[in-house]
Order: sequence, then C-alpha cells, then structure tokens
Amino acid sequence: MASAQSGTLYRGREGMWSWVAHRVSGMLIFLFLLVHVLDTALVRVSAEAYNEVIGHYKTVVFGLGEMGLVAAILFHALNGLRVILVDFLPAGARYQRQLFWGVIALWVVLMLGFVPVHLIHMFSGGGH
Repeated sequence: MASAQSGTLYRGREGMWSWVAHRVSGMLIFLFLLVHVLDTALVRVSAEAYNEVIGHYKTVVFGLGEMGLVAAILFHALNGLRVILVDFLPAGARYQRQLFWGVIALWVVLMLGFVPVHLIHMFSGGGH
C-alpha cells in the first residue's frame, strides 16, 4: 500500500492550498469584474437604474464585500508573485512552503493595515 505522501509533493499541504486559494480568488475577482462591467453599462441604459444599483453599494453588506474583494486581490497578487518565484528561481520549488507562509504573513500585515481604515470609512458614512 502506498503512503499518503507518495505521488505528489502538494497533497494536503501548503502548495495544494495555495493552488486552490489562487483559483478561488481568481474566480471571485473575475465575478466582481463581470458585475462591475454590467453595473457600469447600466448608465447607458438608464441613469435612474444606474443610481439605484450604485446606491446599494453604500450598504454595510457591500462594504464588507469590498473588504473581501481587497483580500482576494491582495492574496491573488502576492501568491502570483510566489508562483513566479517558485517557477523561475532555481531553488524556488525547494522553498515553496516558506514562500507560501511569507505570502500569508505579508497578506495578514497588509490586511491589518487596510481593514480598520476601511471599517472606519464604512461606518463613518464617508466617501461611498
């Protein structure tokens, strides 16, 4: 019987989760862009419809969605740089686990800088 470790380097480890999270974040970003193009196109159809849709973006639910969008974009970008390093550095594959945890640490630090500012902005009624 083969061990659970045989067959692939990534099975259930950081590389696999990085791969999954990269695809999920990419699809979420794609869906956002699709919705964004459609809601922006509404301005050509009806200014009233456009204003109504944009009005929904001022709600807490959409504010939290913006946080999720920033989180997805930030992770996707940082992990994309990790993929480049793993693919193009001679020792990249050897250090892919450390690079993954570096991406997570940098993502957390950057999100900790963004989230409080965004929440203050959301709940103070500023800017939307």
